[in-house]
Amino acid sequence: MKSLLGDLEGFIIFMETVVSGIRPTGSLHLGNYFGALRNFINMQNEQNCFFFIADYHSLTTHPTPIDLYGNVRQILVEYLAAGIDPEKATIYVQSDVPEVAELYLYLNMNAYIGELERCTSFKDKIRQQPQNVNAGLLTYPTLMAADILIHHATKVPVGKDQEQHLEITRTFGNRFNRMYNVDYFPEPKAFNFGQELIKIPGLNGSGKMGKSEGEGNAIYLADEPEAIRKKVMKAVTDAGPTVPNQPKSEPIQNIFQLMKVVSTNETLSFFEEQYNSCQIRYGDMKKQLAEDMILFTAPFRERIIAISSDEAYLSKVARMGKEKAQESAAKCIQEVREIIGFR
Repeated sequence: MKSLLGDLEGFIIFMETVVSGIRPTGSLHLGNYFGALRNFINMQNEQNCFFFIADYHSLTTHPTPIDLYGNVRQILVEYLAAGIDPEKATIYVQSDVPEVAELYLYLNMNAYIGELERCTSFKDKIRQQPQNVNAGLLTYPTLMAADILIHHATKVPVGKDQEQHLEITRTFGNRFNRMYNVDYFPEPKAFNFGQELIKIPGLNGSGKMGKSEGEGNAIYLADEPEAIRKKVMKAVTDAGPTVPNQPKSEPIQNIFQLMKVVSTNETLSFFEEQYNSCQIRYGDMKKQLAEDMILFTAPFRERIIAISSDEAYLSKVARMGKEKAQESAAKCIQEVREIIGFR
């Protein structure tokens, strides 16, 4: 097997490979930034990073997108606006690399129905979309494994909801190695650049910030100031504390968590004191939170507008990412074909 891996083994030893992707099912929001993008920006300086736009994955829940090209383009713009550097990291569109689909096919040949049906995410999705339980939804973990293994990734930034998929990726890689008696695919590990993963709550009072919870639940990086003010002022609260140092309800804890990531320590401390002394006015707190969110997102919004208008730059970035990702993926597929026995 040494002859197949060649320089790749040495490369992984000295500079580990990171792979992660985001589905193009809506604009990026604060949850995406603090949960993923902020770490991506740190990783690109020290790791060999592949950050892709998961348009294949998006079809499992959005099989007939109104504007798939526009959605992909928007995520590319926002990746760049958030600070991902195409000179440091490989940014590419999943469907631009057909080798991913080929590895997905090979892995599916050795993926078992039972293990795929037991995936928590599959069970959740069939409850959410009972009229669209498609084969892609069932084999979502296999496609995720192909995304990771095609670049021999050793580190994958994932949240709690994706840890089971990463475990399946290790299962598929190890199964391939055993079946063909090779030491080819490495075991990818969960990775978050040494920082505690931050769960960003939504504005609806429960759960995390997300696109699927409705437009008013999330603050997007591209939101205009007035849109942010309207969303924050509609955020769910409660009747207020009735005794000093009263435990916070989930909606109020969520408001404080949002303030913790975008406001100053002094601002946060002021409203903590107001709450603990039963003097808090939620309207005042939400007004302050909205202004702090506007200030925090302003640089992103400005870069999104500037980058979105530069079609030549976007085309260059997409082309460069496609070439770099295909070079890595084509090498893997050539070696996998040789291992399996295709000629």
